[in-house]
Amino acid sequence: MKLGMFMMPLHNPARSLTDVLAEDREAVILADGLGMTEAWCGEHISSTAEPIASCLMFFASVIAQTKNINFASGVLNLPQQHPSQVAAQVANFDHMSLGRYIMGIGPGGLVSDFELLGLRDEAQRREMMLEAIETIHKIWSGGPGYDIEAKHWPVKIKDGVFPHLGIGQICKPYQQPYPKVCVSIVSPHSSSATNAAERGWEMVSANFIQSRYIQSHWQAYLKGCENVQRRPDPGVWRIARSILVTDDPRRAEDYIADPEAGLSFYFKYFMDLYRSRGILKMLKPDLEVSDDDLTLDEVIRSMVTFGDAASVLDQLVALGELWGGFGTLLMVGHDWDDGPLWRRSMTLLAEDVMPKLNQHLDSWAAAE
Repeated sequence: MKLGMFMMPLHNPARSLTDVLAEDREAVILADGLGMTEAWCGEHISSTAEPIASCLMFFASVIAQTKNINFASGVLNLPQQHPSQVAAQVANFDHMSLGRYIMGIGPGGLVSDFELLGLRDEAQRREMMLEAIETIHKIWSGGPGYDIEAKHWPVKIKDGVFPHLGIGQICKPYQQPYPKVCVSIVSPHSSSATNAAERGWEMVSANFIQSRYIQSHWQAYLKGCENVQRRPDPGVWRIARSILVTDDPRRAEDYIADPEAGLSFYFKYFMDLYRSRGILKMLKPDLEVSDDDLTLDEVIRSMVTFGDAASVLDQLVALGELWGGFGTLLMVGHDWDDGPLWRRSMTLLAEDVMPKLNQHLDSWAAAE
């Protein structure tokens, strides 16, 4: 099993934007140094809590300071830009990174962005996402000059085409025919997972739902593979999880219990957001608990894998048995309100926990 990192990133908006962007960059550079295979980063326009407006711009700032890690957009919100802009920008980034790019895409996920851009209709956003990626792939397959019919964004360059000058041609990516496509899955039994499998895309199971829902993502993906008679490959499945590893388990316990710590802000953010959307059950460890009785402490303790290396290993082994085989564990990059704590956690996870976890997986495979 590979190890990577997934950052929304989510920060307390009271913190300095300069500081949190610097810390996010440092986290990606550290992940590369620890041998992590992927770094995922989201983007939103209208949020100071999720302040990165362009994940490609953010990742471009660390290409030269990293060697091997792959950069993954988590995700490009395709309804929010013209497909020709996305095609050109992704092609640039893919060349700048020499192919270290995974094209995570989605319909968008932030209510204020929807309102800002007049994209409140969920069905319309999903339709636009599918049209956009199809158009992008057609752009990369064609030119110079384009005549691509589409409902939302027809792409036409007919008159202004001068091939000998390079005019009328949108750049093609470094990876041929184009970077792999991946989607982020949240809802249980998601039809998006089925659609992804039908199209040969990969997927990430998000970390901001209870672990009991995660297996349903793979079941939905299997359905899509069956629909198109494609052999399912668990290696294309990534699962994100909030993980805190400390040398002393009491240190992890103290941080988890601190109502002012970054993890508390993170899960309070989702509790408030999910409550407003009527989907708080996705955070409940016990579905019998009423919305009013659900506590922040219960949510954190049920959704964060924490403790010393031995305890975290045991918890990850148990989760692996619950979920079944998958390809990459994505540790969530949280706010570095305590930088030394999180740097040490990343190091312990990569250097102590993961080798032992893979020994367990090897023994399971040998026993089958």
